Amino acid sequence: MVSKSRLHVPKTPARPGDQPDFSYLRLSPAGKTPRPDSTAPASEIRYLSEGLVRVLDDAHQAVGPWHPHLDAKDLQVGLRHMLLTRVFDDRMQRIQRSGKISFYMRSMGEEAISVAMGMALRPTDMAFPSYRNQALYFVRGRPVVDLMCQLLSNTRDMCKGRQLPVMYQWREGRIFSISGNLATQFPQAVGWAMAAAIKGTDDVAVSWLGDGSSAEADFHHALLFASVYQAPVILNVVNNQWAISTFQGFAGGEHQTFAARGPGFGIAGVRVDGNDFLAVHAVTQWAAERARLGRGPTLIEHVTYRAAAHSTSDDPSRYRPKDDYERFPLGDPVERLKQHLIRLNEWSEERHAALIAELEEHVAASWKEAVSYGTLSDGPRLDPRLMFEDVFKDMPAHLARQEAELRAELEQK
Repeated sequence: MVSKSRLHVPKTPARPGDQPDFSYLRLSPAGKTPRPDSTAPASEIRYLSEGLVRVLDDAHQAVGPWHPHLDAKDLQVGLRHMLLTRVFDDRMQRIQRSGKISFYMRSMGEEAISVAMGMALRPTDMAFPSYRNQALYFVRGRPVVDLMCQLLSNTRDMCKGRQLPVMYQWREGRIFSISGNLATQFPQAVGWAMAAAIKGTDDVAVSWLGDGSSAEADFHHALLFASVYQAPVILNVVNNQWAISTFQGFAGGEHQTFAARGPGFGIAGVRVDGNDFLAVHAVTQWAAERARLGRGPTLIEHVTYRAAAHSTSDDPSRYRPKDDYERFPLGDPVERLKQHLIRLNEWSEERHAALIAELEEHVAASWKEAVSYGTLSDGPRLDPRLMFEDVFKDMPAHLARQEAELRAELEQK
């Protein structure tokens, strides 16, 4: 009897009304994954793409060979950045619901990825972020008010009204413009890294995208070029389990890890607990050192969970259990770092509450300043003549005529 071919459709583990089910996750005990030398050939460290690098155990103690041994003050700075990001996100979510901004995307549950990586990198390393990396700006020193002005598209908008909300950029801070076209930043990061190598610098490029975006062609183009030219780049797949409403299995995460795509291209692949600040910091340092020593790129998969909706346009209760984040086995990154510091006698619940109150006051004051530069409904407004700037080095004649016409019209008002 000849068997018939059958189409396989990935299964979503739990739907609304079901009990959360994370039995599909491939976990490793904290401290058990070996840490190879950063110069090890990719062919000899494939196990890093199959296991899971973890430092913090269930008792919030740092264990194992990946322990980065950071000073308590550095950990406190990391906690502050993560808390600021969460307070900022919460405030912007409420402001969007009140109609004062048009759109927002929170990074709740994923803060450690941006903060730990940002702190492990050099200020001269070039970042090509996705739309859930807002914490990178705080790590590199950009004021909260600047991000708020971009969301308001007001007279202090860093993008001069030309981008969607949350699509920030910061040339001076070495953070490339975010694009709403998914995965475009991956080949851009590889190209920048290739240029850095040609110039003879030891700066690296770093880029992030979600598990769903790894299905885009740009993801594979980037891996190919990075592999062929051994570009000094760190490419990150933030596997938060969901591409809006589509489970990560539909992007290829069911049968193999996303990190395992690295060895397929001859690239080192590492799978890390994305909710473990220490583990993410350690893996970033390892990958950056590898790139600076001329050992080529690294593909890192951060296993995390998108605690909130994909964006303010999304309702996750329509496709997953309501209490799933509370059951996620890798916990909450903020709570885990807080408990680790408490265990070290370098933090307390009282200091934590006081810091949250301080940050809430800071974010509230920043919003008051931001709206003074204009809102969606009230002035002052951006000068419309800005549309003619930053496009052409030498403005074409037809645009010069249009600019003159606009200037004359504005002068008559």
